[in-house]
Amino acid sequence: MDDHWGEIRKLIEARRAERLAERVRTLGDEGRREVAVRLPGLLKELRGVDRWDDGLSGYRVGLRVAGAGCLGGAAAVTSWLYRRDLAPRWGGADNDVDLVLAVLADRPAAWRADLAERLVLRLRSADDRGVELALALLRETGIEPPPHDPLVAGWVDRGPARLGEDPLLDHLLPRLFEAEGVGRTLQWDREPGRGWLGALPNLAEAGRVKREALIDGCVRRFLRGGTPTDLRFFVRLHEALAPSPAEASCHVRDYLHLLPAAPGPVAELAVKRLRSCAELPADDLAEAWDCLLFRPERTLVRAGLSWLARSVKRTPALAEVIAAPLARAFAADSAELQETAAGLAMTYADDMPEEGRAALREAIGFLPPALGRRAAAAFAGGAVAEAEAMFTPPSPPPAPERARAVEPPIRSAEELSQTITEWTDSWQSWERLLAGFVVLAGRDRPGLVAATRDRLTAEHAWTYAQETWPRAEQWLRGAATALNGDARTRHAWRRFLPGRGLAGPDLLLLHRGAEILRAVEEDTLPPVLLATPTHDTGHVAAAELVRRLEVIEAAGAKPLAADLQQALLRLPRTPDPEAAERAARLTSAAGGIVAGWTCPEAHVTMEWTCEWGHQGPHDWRDRSHAHHVRLAPAAVAAPTGLPLIDLVLSVPGHWAEPEHVHWWPSTLPSHREVAAAYLTPHLLQHYWYGPVVRAQARHLARAEGPAGPAFSAVLARALGDRNTREPVDVLLEVAARDELPAAEIGRQAGLLLVSGEVRMIDMVAALDEAARRGGHDQVWRIAAAALPALLPAPGERPRGGLTGFVTLARMAAEWCDARGEIPEVRDVAARKGNSGLLREIRRLHDRLTEGTDGTGQEG
Repeated sequence: MDDHWGEIRKLIEARRAERLAERVRTLGDEGRREVAVRLPGLLKELRGVDRWDDGLSGYRVGLRVAGAGCLGGAAAVTSWLYRRDLAPRWGGADNDVDLVLAVLADRPAAWRADLAERLVLRLRSADDRGVELALALLRETGIEPPPHDPLVAGWVDRGPARLGEDPLLDHLLPRLFEAEGVGRTLQWDREPGRGWLGALPNLAEAGRVKREALIDGCVRRFLRGGTPTDLRFFVRLHEALAPSPAEASCHVRDYLHLLPAAPGPVAELAVKRLRSCAELPADDLAEAWDCLLFRPERTLVRAGLSWLARSVKRTPALAEVIAAPLARAFAADSAELQETAAGLAMTYADDMPEEGRAALREAIGFLPPALGRRAAAAFAGGAVAEAEAMFTPPSPPPAPERARAVEPPIRSAEELSQTITEWTDSWQSWERLLAGFVVLAGRDRPGLVAATRDRLTAEHAWTYAQETWPRAEQWLRGAATALNGDARTRHAWRRFLPGRGLAGPDLLLLHRGAEILRAVEEDTLPPVLLATPTHDTGHVAAAELVRRLEVIEAAGAKPLAADLQQALLRLPRTPDPEAAERAARLTSAAGGIVAGWTCPEAHVTMEWTCEWGHQGPHDWRDRSHAHHVRLAPAAVAAPTGLPLIDLVLSVPGHWAEPEHVHWWPSTLPSHREVAAAYLTPHLLQHYWYGPVVRAQARHLARAEGPAGPAFSAVLARALGDRNTREPVDVLLEVAARDELPAAEIGRQAGLLLVSGEVRMIDMVAALDEAARRGGHDQVWRIAAAALPALLPAPGERPRGGLTGFVTLARMAAEWCDARGEIPEVRDVAARKGNSGLLREIRRLHDRLTEGTDGTGQEG
């Protein structure tokens, strides 16, 4: 026996699964019992010490084969094959089915049937790792599978290859329409003639299965109910089978039962089949129309009205049963549908019984006032709804204060220690800590050492183990460690400063931290920092900057280079002549720089590209592929001679790691467009930092400087963020300062919508709120600039929600009394058709050209 076990063990350890299967089949009963006893011990040896280690990956197949062939009872084999530590680490089906079947081949038929049932009942999902083996054993044994939904889902998940020859077909096909999970498994089968959508109709055509059974199965599945996802495949199968009028007539009552509450696609196919049935009784037609015209989906209400209109036109006697359904349509949430329903009711008013006319009179109050008055006249009565008072948008809200003073500087070691404790990774906390550290290093070094030893130097070993220090707090920790005499290396400011890969604002921030660490090492810290903001926008008041320069000069110290350059970037755009005059009286070079400083201008451009490698101008309307948008900004500024300022104002066109993305607007408070340009590459929905970037719209609104395509892209994307309405406040705030680039925001919003980055419903909701709060003039200009990109080209299917966008544009145009023809709107309005979108576009065009010669000029 030991010889048998020794050979089996060697084969397992050598990972020779095929040879192992052959050897197991030659074992006698005693040899198999010995292997069964020894296997658990070997499993423990091979597993290793770490229970999460995947050290069994190479031995898994051999262990499963040996267990399947040597363990005695079917229950024991089932438990062994389903052991968690014998499962592939990342899931997926077993890849040893043939070998397991080979070692099971000489087991008694009843034993194998028992094992097959046990394996089936252990399945939990369609992609369970045991599905393949369970299906194979069922096919070999020929037994009827036990009723278990995951088995059916797993069966269909394996595909319909050679389905007609599958011995499980007759057993499992009826269950396909009953088992939970099948619909979700097959929801991606969508191409007619392929997969299950091709195999089942082909089998029906060949006579292998009955068409009636498939159609009946689909209908039964619809009647069981479920989500649209659960039923999607069965809708496609039903339509692939295309029941004839004769076949559909067998299910008239079933289709009628689906109309009131089934998911939209199911109700649509039911309507289609019912309309194909000849000579439905009037009562059935009335029931169908009554259900459809009460549905919330406009497409179904529209289909019901169309069916009703054609039927009554063909058979005028049906006018006796249309009153109740039409009364329901009077309450539709679409003016178009209400008008259609009322028109039909008035057309056939004389052919209705008095009971029907009375029902319609009671429903007239749901109609708009003008339409209600016409209906009341036709039906000789009925309460007409009062006209709603015309909405008058309020005046735009005033602009809030742009900037407020920040907290006073840290004045004591105790306060610095408290600030460290409460630090929330905000730029305000960082600036106060940095400024307090520098001031206290000269004023109260012992107190500062005591305050920072426990807070900032506790992790100094970990900090010095890093390759670079890309985070601001690492530099503050390094400076505190150097001040305390605990630094593990000198010249850390040179060793740990990242050379590339970070955005310009982050590099400026890290240079500030590095030069403070260097000044600590060389004992050249100035008594105060220059760039510490005086206002919550990040600005530094010019008078305060000059005062700090005076303090440094009086102490015989020199200002830090990066600190000075950051301070210059934080000066307000409006010059302060008095401060400049004071700076000119200083003897330091820094004083001269400040005295002569004028805010440099940077020209920002931004390019939209699609990641899928399309050459030339990209067609963002193309729906044949998902657009993977990248925004590539660039900036050009006249050189200032100050390297870090020139670096920051020249925005690179490539992506950079945004370590402190939520600090960037405060780094460039007088260069709003440059700060926005740094943000735009991280703006969109497929980027991790997208929500953080969109939240910066508020800070950009209070910054100074031109607002161009980059700021417009940030605000447009923020307006389309379904999770917050704060961007509406931002839009109104910037508009109140007369700084809103409305047309550019509209262009960016149009691109975001057609590329799929923003949902139309979210953008419309935000712009509607802005218009109703006084921003109607700006909303109109945004919508007018977006419409050329949004309107469909000839033959193109309109985008979902476009009608709502056009309606919003029309209302905003009315509120601000806009005039002037938009060529794209004019061209679409001239197309043939009577859809709700075309009617709304025509209303907008009429509004813009009313009282003019068609070009916006008064005639």
